[in-house]
Amino acid sequence: MEKSLLIRFIGDNPVTRIMDFLIDNKGMDYSKKDIAEGAGISRGALFKNWSRIEEFGIVKEMRRFGKTKLYTLNTENKVVQKLLGLESTLIKQAMETAAAEHKVGQVLRN
Repeated sequence: MEKSLLIRFIGDNPVTRIMDFLIDNKGMDYSKKDIAEGAGISRGALFKNWSRIEEFGIVKEMRRFGKTKLYTLNTENKVVQKLLGLESTLIKQAMETAAAEHKVGQVLRN
């Protein structure tokens, strides 16, 4: 599995994987189990880092099914907004780099 631009830039750790999963799936709500699976981390790693995710307001609880709480990315949070901006910038830079490399390849072939 290829690592996302965000993970490649910030580093590969459970918190970054959680953030990356939530950013990729913003607008959707997930249980903690689903977040751990989607982020590719163990449930233990999720629970070890979950308090930090909540402390910074990265997620918000959307609804409950019995004892199960469903969470989504808190896009109203300033930290999340900055991370979304960073991801957007990383994508733009990667696209510009790819376009420039493509142009160089075309010139070399001609």
